[in-house]
Amino acid sequence: MSALRSGRPGMAAVDVFEKEPLLDTRDPLLQMENVVCTPHIGYVSRDEYEIQFSDIFDQITAYASGSPVNVVNPEVLERARRRPA
Repeated sequence: MSALRSGRPGMAAVDVFEKEPLLDTRDPLLQMENVVCTPHIGYVSRDEYEIQFSDIFDQITAYASGSPVNVVNPEVLERARRRPA
């Protein structure tokens, strides 16, 4: 923060903070005119949301039909299938 105060770098955009969530609106970082702060949404655009939600919908539909996709730990699903009901 001292570097930003001295103008080197001249500006910054931040969406990850040392202490989270950053709730104190009086936080010095939020008061700086050369800093743009966003709550983990700096990457978001309309196109990105459409891609993400389309992917998420496809994953939910696949899971509901019994054929999940993009599973990080598929062995868990296999164990669940073998377990007696």
